[in-house]
Amino acid sequence: MTHRFIPRLSPEEIARQQLEGLRFTVRQAFKSPQYRKRLEACGVTPDDITSLDDLRRLPTVDVEDLREGYPLPLLCVPEEEVVRIHASSGTTGKRKILAYTANDVDNFTLQMARCYEMAGLTPMDRMQVAVGYGLWTAGAGFQLGSERFGMLTIPVGPGNLEMHLQLLRDMGSTCFGATASMALLLAEEVERAGIRDQLKLRKIICGSEIRSEKMRLAIESKLGLESSYDIAGMTEMYGPGTAIDCDEHNGLHYWADLFIIEILDPETLQPVPEGEVGEMVVTSLRKEAVPLLRYRTHDLSRLLPGDCPCGLSMPRHDRILGRSDDMIIYRGVNIYPGQIMDVIGAFPELGGEYHVELTRDDRSLDHMTLTVERAQGTTSGGDAQLVAALEQRLHKSLLARVAVKLADHASLPRTFSKSKRVTDLR
Repeated sequence: MTHRFIPRLSPEEIARQQLEGLRFTVRQAFKSPQYRKRLEACGVTPDDITSLDDLRRLPTVDVEDLREGYPLPLLCVPEEEVVRIHASSGTTGKRKILAYTANDVDNFTLQMARCYEMAGLTPMDRMQVAVGYGLWTAGAGFQLGSERFGMLTIPVGPGNLEMHLQLLRDMGSTCFGATASMALLLAEEVERAGIRDQLKLRKIICGSEIRSEKMRLAIESKLGLESSYDIAGMTEMYGPGTAIDCDEHNGLHYWADLFIIEILDPETLQPVPEGEVGEMVVTSLRKEAVPLLRYRTHDLSRLLPGDCPCGLSMPRHDRILGRSDDMIIYRGVNIYPGQIMDVIGAFPELGGEYHVELTRDDRSLDHMTLTVERAQGTTSGGDAQLVAALEQRLHKSLLARVAVKLADHASLPRTFSKSKRVTDLR
């Protein structure tokens, strides 16, 4: 298959571009007083970067570095070269504001166009966007990438399910971009209304939250899709589009000519063995306004060794398993949402939606209750045996005891944005 946007690079070519990009990034970072101070403390100058191994000499930066320089943190270009800002969707403390030059916007657009190409779309497809616009990067990324790719683009935004359904029918949209929760909500409504045959939808691209395999299969089945895809990204890395899975669905290909991804131990910040889970730490290779120098994402994943059967040479990382700062500490055990999803996924009698509630009793003893939906069409006849089996599997996998409750299919709350799956009442 000929690609217009995805480069065909050998591992040697990727390494060459990464070294060139790393040297550019360190030179660029030296223009920021914030960055320069950090680099000088490590005894590193731009001329010291002679190999990719020198990456280890660089300091890590974190969200606090972005908040410290508010409103235009870590800026490495004159303010008159900034053409846009985006900000994180977080609600605690000061927003993380990221500045963009015209070249940054161009590369942001490029990485999204690559994702559409990876998903097997063509300029004849019609892209309906159901993610947020404004300060959040998602809407702008989906929109600009779609236009650059050459697709007719329908910018609706999140929510407003009735309008989405009308435009899916009237405009003949063939691809839909949304959070996984919004995609599931749409799929269930299409199934309930019995209008699947009126739609031309063939692919969905989901991002912004963890999506289980059960959720992926449910969305595809209810909508009769050819396929659906997980897309990765974050505001600091331009926005969405840093990685996407291919039709093999065995990891997300990331654009190694735009970013270097390390997987480090969150405590020691040392590399973990290949294939093991750790925190994703990202260094950008082309960003001008706010380059990333070993930026701690706090997202947990792992690099996947070996070549992908799809034939693309771009390396892969696993789906995001959770965040190091979203980790549940329960009775001295560290638990990540991805671990719970993996256990649920082993039971065909269960759906993909769940909710965790953490409480503390009068004796200061913590309790965890997992409420999980039955699979569609599954009755409550074997609840006792299913609960016992699930509790046993959870105990073995998490090394902690969890109380399980079963709920009817589609009874847990649905949302247009990210679903809140953990409530800590302790």
